[in-house]
Amino acid sequence: MTFLNFLGCVAATGLGLLAVPGTVWPAPFVPANDAVVLEKLPYRAADPAQRELRGLRAALAAHPGNAERAIALARRYFDLAQAEGDPRYVGYAEAALRPLPESDAAPPELLVVRAQLAQYRHQFARAMALLDKALSAQPQDPEALAWSAAVRMVQADYAGAHRDCERLARVASELLGTGCLAHVAAATGKLRSAYERLLAASERHPAARLTLRLWTATLLADMAQRLGDAGAADAHYRAAIALGETDQYLLAAYAEFLLDEQRPAEAAALLRDWERSDVLLLLRARALRALARPEAAALAGKLQARYAADAQRGERLHAQDEARFRLEFLADAKGAVTIAAQNWGAGQREAADARILMEAALAAGDARLAQPVLEWLAASGYEDFRLARLAAQLRSMPRSTAR
Repeated sequence: MTFLNFLGCVAATGLGLLAVPGTVWPAPFVPANDAVVLEKLPYRAADPAQRELRGLRAALAAHPGNAERAIALARRYFDLAQAEGDPRYVGYAEAALRPLPESDAAPPELLVVRAQLAQYRHQFARAMALLDKALSAQPQDPEALAWSAAVRMVQADYAGAHRDCERLARVASELLGTGCLAHVAAATGKLRSAYERLLAASERHPAARLTLRLWTATLLADMAQRLGDAGAADAHYRAAIALGETDQYLLAAYAEFLLDEQRPAEAAALLRDWERSDVLLLLRARALRALARPEAAALAGKLQARYAADAQRGERLHAQDEARFRLEFLADAKGAVTIAAQNWGAGQREAADARILMEAALAAGDARLAQPVLEWLAASGYEDFRLARLAAQLRSMPRSTAR
């Protein structure tokens, strides 16, 4: 479960899925002239979010270069990218901030937003440098502490994330602080106690704000699933869905759970209206493929075109998903394991990244390719019955390929 999912609770913004880093690509695509259409904006005139964006854009246009207004617009774009899974919003956020000077004296709020955008682009060193500057100016800023913990967690720096969570717990609500610490504990050999501690905290705070309850329920679902309690996991996911908040990560996590539980029809129905997000489109395609539905091939074609377009722009924002696509739709185990290994080597080291690398290595018949993940499992104490099963399969392969 991506640690960044909880950060909307800190800043009262949307929740989302961290994009996945990939391999090095050629220089970004440069259009031949201004008439070339790169993207169509996701415009829906009656959408309240679009009305809000129009107001924020107008406010900034009336005062170009105003830092406060630029930050407000960039934050809203980033919230939408997180909630809806549309990476174009990140580009719009970057454009809103571009006129503002890069400076060590920049306001902490600007440093944090730039750090959010940097981590989305997988520029983790830049993100941490910006967050360090923000925390030097405001040591108790919960948003900066949360993002610092998040970036460390993504890179499997659990000790650093724990330190940030301890600091966050001193300035945030009990439920948020407990959740932050529980998330780290659950990744370091204390899954059962972390689940029980967070469950008790959530029961003590039934009136917590909606985004915090959404994150807590989703995190509890993930923990229960890793413990092998599918019934509890399903109940937590349903509780989160019932809150009625648009959240790409929740939908992705629940759909993945449904696929693992051999319930593809429910996964397909859950994601029926979510084709803008590459992450959710892949999950829907997988569900339809499991149902032997002809639409799966059409969705696979869309995904392949999107991955090619990303490459043309010099991007690979969803390497984990592209590896999964290659493995399941193209039967390209070698290509899948190459992408997954590069993704892991680039510093993206969450459970889903580990899982696809292990599955691709098994399909490629070479357990040595998953050795970094096996070492991570042993060092961290990370608990997940699915990863444990894959690790056992890898270790049982011939000695020439497995240790």
